[in-house]
Amino acid sequence: MTYSAPLRVKLRLVIYEREAPEGTVKDIKEQEVYMGEIPLMTDNGTFVINGTERVIVSQLHRSPGVFFDSDKGKTHSSGKVLYNARIIPYRGSWLDFEFDPKDNLFVRIDRRRKLPATIILRALNYTTEQILDLFFEKVVFEIRDNKLQMELVPERLRGETASFDIEANGKVYVEKGRRITARHIRQLEKDDIKHIEVPVEYIAGKVASKDYIDEATGELICPANMELSLDLLAKLSQSGHKRIETLFTNDLDHGPYISETVRVDPTNDRLSALVEIYRMMRPGEPPTREAAESLFENLFFSEDRYDLSAVGRMKFNRSLLRDEIEGSGILSKDDIIEVMKKLIDIRNGKGEVDDIDHLGNRRIRSVGEMAENQFRVGLVRVERAVKERLSLGDLDTLMPQDMINAKPISAAVKEFFGSSQLSQFMDQNNPLSEITHKRRISALGPGGLTRERAGFEVRDVHPTHYGRVCPIETPEGPNIGLINSLSVYAQTNEYGFLETPYRKVTDGVVTDEIHYLSAIEEGNYVIAQANSNLDENGHFVEDLVTCRSKGESSLFSRDQVDYMDVSTQQVVSVGASLIPFLEHDDANRALMGCEHATSGGSDSAR
Repeated sequence: MTYSAPLRVKLRLVIYEREAPEGTVKDIKEQEVYMGEIPLMTDNGTFVINGTERVIVSQLHRSPGVFFDSDKGKTHSSGKVLYNARIIPYRGSWLDFEFDPKDNLFVRIDRRRKLPATIILRALNYTTEQILDLFFEKVVFEIRDNKLQMELVPERLRGETASFDIEANGKVYVEKGRRITARHIRQLEKDDIKHIEVPVEYIAGKVASKDYIDEATGELICPANMELSLDLLAKLSQSGHKRIETLFTNDLDHGPYISETVRVDPTNDRLSALVEIYRMMRPGEPPTREAAESLFENLFFSEDRYDLSAVGRMKFNRSLLRDEIEGSGILSKDDIIEVMKKLIDIRNGKGEVDDIDHLGNRRIRSVGEMAENQFRVGLVRVERAVKERLSLGDLDTLMPQDMINAKPISAAVKEFFGSSQLSQFMDQNNPLSEITHKRRISALGPGGLTRERAGFEVRDVHPTHYGRVCPIETPEGPNIGLINSLSVYAQTNEYGFLETPYRKVTDGVVTDEIHYLSAIEEGNYVIAQANSNLDENGHFVEDLVTCRSKGESSLFSRDQVDYMDVSTQQVVSVGASLIPFLEHDDANRALMGCEHATSGGSDSAR
């Protein structure tokens, strides 16, 4: 016996005239169709499936979005840190960008073999010139009276060593061999120097930013991304090119990564890039233009195959520091380019990598969402069956009821509630074990981690667990740290991230106004402990208060405090909060105490 409700759907079948002009309706049939049983939740938050009471444990999984990470120097023998970016959708193919030890940028789709990252840009119809234009600033040289002049942007010179005397209007600003400092830059800006004369050899080794063509003959003298030499410079000068644009790179914070990647890229136009991607995704199949185009289109730009979800788009836009939170569920050209730009910035030393174990990057997937995903799987199977039935013809006598077979849907839902890893027989030893079971959070299960793969970092207590996940209650043994318990006051927000309540502090006065903060928001505030001494008006007694800020604990003056903990028990779970004098208990013993309290009927925490 299952406690469930029948699902009936009103369907409409519209039949169009085949010969008549488009949009001429021949017949419309409407009918209510039975689509299986959906288990209902009881008032106690459980499900009755085949006569047994079951609990669906919530899952803590990696939030969709974009994540920037590094291998911390473990991949390559030299110990060089290699950075990578990964775009994880809610549904669809993963897109990874990564640097190799030679500082070329590569892309992987669904963790297959890597291709130079510029292939993706070429498949999006960018030329070499446009690619270089997106990722590099330009240095402009002009040939005047057989002398080479360089357009000067003083800020770019900082930290460089002058390889020639930097002079203008007869005044030497920096002598050859000297390091260019902020003082030199200020002097150049003050005197409003726009151009300086440079030796001809200075341009050798610089990289052209666009194609240079001989106007008279139409011959390509110098393609974009080619290193300039003195011979090439002479040719350019003879063919009438007096203004030459090169890429601005240096060793400090403007690396030539994309320029180098274009050199190792075997493709040179959109079609060859699409074919290369097709060969990587479908090895052994002969690529045709149509197949290659539709495969690439379906990977990231089709709403049927790819969905970032509202959470994924919010995380994606936050990571790229955009203002809007909402947006399309599929990727756009700008999305891919901005991810590459941010990854290159991180490689150049600007910006930080993300912390995967931060609770701002992990979210709760609860029953409804998991059941919805299973329902979707069933619906996709039904869709296939309906398409097959429609292709057989004989539509005049058909009713919606004849085309829809509800078996796949009810089978998928039944399988989820009956035999999923997260659908568990409810622990009913005592009232506490029942509550604890319902408040459990698991990192295992479909789309989550596996015990064997989970390392130490995932299982460890993270500063963002404070007030959200209990640091004490977790099983001993292989599942330690992968199965956790919700803290006493924690709840999930609309996106599925865990929030914990704090009392608002205004002008040094603790109010009774409660704000729920997620791990992401909490990082911006200074939060006092629940046992800080207050006077009768709610002012802090001490001038210096022990507070947490960005996961670190230290002393702050009372004016700096933004929030205060609600209760001293906010950190722990329901089970741990029942242990008397918990603060005097060793963490390992407290953990065992939680276990004992939930196991026996009369056996309480000792």
